[in-house]
Amino acid sequence: MKRLRKRCRTFLEGFLLINLIWLTAHFLFHITVIPNPIDVYRNSGTLIADRIGIHILYSLWRIAAGLALSLLVGVPVGMLMGYSVRANRILYPLIYFSYPIPKTALLPVAMLLWGMRDGSKIAIIFLIIVFQVIVSVRDGIGQIDPVMYLVTVSAGATRAQIVRHVALPAILPELLTSVRISLGTALSILFFVEGYGTKYGMGYYILDAWSRIDYTGMYLGILVISVIGFALLAGVDLLSDRLCVWSRKQQE
Repeated sequence: MKRLRKRCRTFLEGFLLINLIWLTAHFLFHITVIPNPIDVYRNSGTLIADRIGIHILYSLWRIAAGLALSLLVGVPVGMLMGYSVRANRILYPLIYFSYPIPKTALLPVAMLLWGMRDGSKIAIIFLIIVFQVIVSVRDGIGQIDPVMYLVTVSAGATRAQIVRHVALPAILPELLTSVRISLGTALSILFFVEGYGTKYGMGYYILDAWSRIDYTGMYLGILVISVIGFALLAGVDLLSDRLCVWSRKQQE
């Protein structure tokens, strides 16, 4: 909880600093593309008229679905690579080659395979997150002290109990860190993937305002998606504090 409060304070400090830079840029350049932030906040009531809640829910649904699929696929594959030398030898070249590819470049392929609606958008978010999940789980498994296995086996633990009490706690801190990084990336590409085949989502909202030269609405959308991003990252931090108590104590 202390770390969450610290992050909230850091967010507020950054928010105030960004607004100060924004206000300074407005007075320096005097161009319509950089409106006065005070005017933008005064028009925040238009978010309700624009049904911003629906756009937020659509974006959150796509991120949640992509994240869930990434965990369902990435955790077992990462554990398989961590425990099996043969599986790691076969799969690692594929991961190594695929990981650096810009996933947004695959959007046309995803739209051909899963259509222009939610399927293609969830697929891109899945591709962004799943590789980081696989790598973090595999590396977490590799960092487990072999003595831990000897202790649990000598105590009569089954394979399922070893996974539950040794493997999962070992990979959890690094897994949540990779999820935190991946969520930030997923939010950043919403602007791109939600610009096609949909009328809902924060990416669509920002692009639509930009195409109508509604810079006030565009900046309001950017502010909303920034707050959503902070809320998601704070949620992951809170989950990490609850589930990885031992890791937090080691850091302290």
